[in-house]
Amino acid sequence: MSTKKDQPEEKGFFEKVADTIAGLWEDTTEKAEEVKDAVGDKMTDLKDKAVDIKDAVGDKIEDLKDKVTAKKVTAANKFTATKAKTGAKTDKAIATAKTKVTEAKNSAKTKVAEVKAKTDKIVAKAKTEAAKATDKAKATAAKTTDKAKAAGAKAAVKVSSASTSAKKTVAAKADKAATAVKKKTTAAKKSV
Repeated sequence: MSTKKDQPEEKGFFEKVADTIAGLWEDTTEKAEEVKDAVGDKMTDLKDKAVDIKDAVGDKIEDLKDKVTAKKVTAANKFTATKAKTGAKTDKAIATAKTKVTEAKNSAKTKVAEVKAKTDKIVAKAKTEAAKATDKAKATAAKTTDKAKAAGAKAAVKVSSASTSAKKTVAAKADKAATAVKKKTTAAKKSV
């Protein structure tokens, strides 16, 4: 007669607990990596946007400078032509040209300030979003770590409880066996 078992041996309680803890830890590690990667991608996107905005602002400033320079040249040319044609109208033309140049400068300064303010606002928003994403990633990692620790503590309590219960059962069986042996010994002595 064969004593070989047909079914595979079932895992013990401690092995199941160890497998559960290992699974929780692996899930926690994978989740933390995913969050870290997502935060890195978000930061890269925000940095790219900030660079694009900075480049656009630089181009706008250069365009405005070119327009101001062109207006200065035009005003200077008009001034020269007007001065050559008429003496009386020259002062008026000079004043008009100076006013236009001043207006063009002021307009360019205003536009540059507006573009800079918008850029600063976008960059500040990007920094805030990046900080929020980082905080969220840290909070998620802390929560998953706490859950894994709590699961480990629960398992340890269950293991301790099971161990205590097993010890009591073994002690009770040993006492029972000892009592039975004593009875048999006493009975054997009496029969002799």
